[in-house]
Amino acid sequence: MLVGPVLVGPVAHGGHCVARHEGRVIFVRHALPGERVMIKITDRSHDRFWRGDAVEVLEPAAGRVPPPCPIAGPGLCGGCDFQHADLATQRELKRQVVAEQLERLAGISWDGTVEPAGDGDGLGWRTRMRYHVVHDQHVVHDQHSVHDQHSGQGRAGLRAHRSERVIELPPGGCRIAAPPLRVPPAVPEDELVGVADGEQAIWATGDHPAGTVRERALGREFAVAVDGFWQAHPAAPRLLTDAALDGLAPEPGETAFDLYCGVGLFAAALVDRGCAVIGVEGNKPAVRLARRNLADAGSRARFVAGSVDRVLDRPERRGGLPARTDLVVLDPPRTGAGRKVVAGLVRRRPRAIAYVACDPAALARDLGYLATEGYRLDSLRAFDLFPMTHHIECVATLQPAD
Repeated sequence: MLVGPVLVGPVAHGGHCVARHEGRVIFVRHALPGERVMIKITDRSHDRFWRGDAVEVLEPAAGRVPPPCPIAGPGLCGGCDFQHADLATQRELKRQVVAEQLERLAGISWDGTVEPAGDGDGLGWRTRMRYHVVHDQHVVHDQHSVHDQHSGQGRAGLRAHRSERVIELPPGGCRIAAPPLRVPPAVPEDELVGVADGEQAIWATGDHPAGTVRERALGREFAVAVDGFWQAHPAAPRLLTDAALDGLAPEPGETAFDLYCGVGLFAAALVDRGCAVIGVEGNKPAVRLARRNLADAGSRARFVAGSVDRVLDRPERRGGLPARTDLVVLDPPRTGAGRKVVAGLVRRRPRAIAYVACDPAALARDLGYLATEGYRLDSLRAFDLFPMTHHIECVATLQPAD
C-alpha cells in the first residue's frame, strides 16, 4: 500500500519520524523531518498508528545524503537507521530525541549536544558483530519423508527491520563493521559472532564456542568473552569512564557500587582512583572475568553474581551489599534499572550517582524515579557511539537534592 505525498514531521525515538496522513499517525523510516515523501506502508496491525518506509523523496531535506551502504534502504538491512543523513544531521536528530524523552518522561529541560566519538566518517567503528547466515536449500527425498537440507556453506547477512528475514551482505561487507569484520567467513552454522582484535578477527559459532579476547582500556587489559558484552565503539570505554568519573569526582578511600558491572570496566576506573568497589552482575561468566581482570586490586574490588534488584534487597550478612556507600555507577541494559533498583540504591544514600544509559526513554523514566527519591540531575552528556544508527549513549550524574 502506497500513500502520499506526505509531509514528514519530527523525529521520534526508535529511528523513525512521525508523519500524518488522513488523520492517521505513520512512523516512517528512511525519511527526515520536513521532507515530502511517498510512503510504503509496512505494518497496519495497530489501530492507533501504521509503520512505513519512505520509498520516494519528492522534496529532500538539506541533511540528506546517499547511503554509503547499498542495503541500507527501505525493506533491507535494519541495522542502520540514519545512513541517509549526514553526521551533523544524525546528531541533531539524536539530540532532539534525548531532549524530548527527558522533557516528556522526567520533566527535565536539556539543552546539551550530542558529542562525536572521534573525527571519522561514521563507518568502520563496530568492533563486535553478529551475523546471520543464509543457506541454499535443496530437497532431499528418502523413503520416509521429504525435507530440506543445508547445501554446504552459507552466506552471511543481517536482519531486516522488525523481521527474521536475512539480508545478504553487499560486496565489501558491512560498512559500519571494523575492517576485519566486514566480510565474515562462510560457515555452515546459522549464526556467526565476530570480535575485532586489532587487525585480526576472532569468530565464534555454535559448533566452535566462543573463547575470550583481550580488550585494552584505561591502561589495563580486560578479558571479555567473544560473545559477551563490551562496548562496540573503540572510543567508548574511555569516553564513558571519563564522563562518569568527572561527575562522581571520587576521592581515595571512598566506597562505590558498580551495578551491572559486566567484566569490571567502571570498577577498574574507580579502583584506580583509590576507591573500594563492589560490583554486581547477573551474568556469572562475566563476574568470573571481572574477578580475574581486577585481581591486582585485592580486597578493594569484590564482585557479586546475581540479579541487581535482589542483591540490593539482600542483607549484607547473606551476601548482599552494605547499608551505605559513597558512590554508585550503574550501566543497566536497554530496559533500564527500574523503580525497584532505584529504591534499593538510594537507600544507601550515596553522595553521587553516575547512570550510563543506552536508551534515552529508560534513562528519562529512571531519572523521574530518582527525582521522587530525592536526587537531582547534576549533568548529562550524550555521545554518538553508534553512528548511522538511532542509538545513543548518555551519562547522567546525580546528587542529593538537599
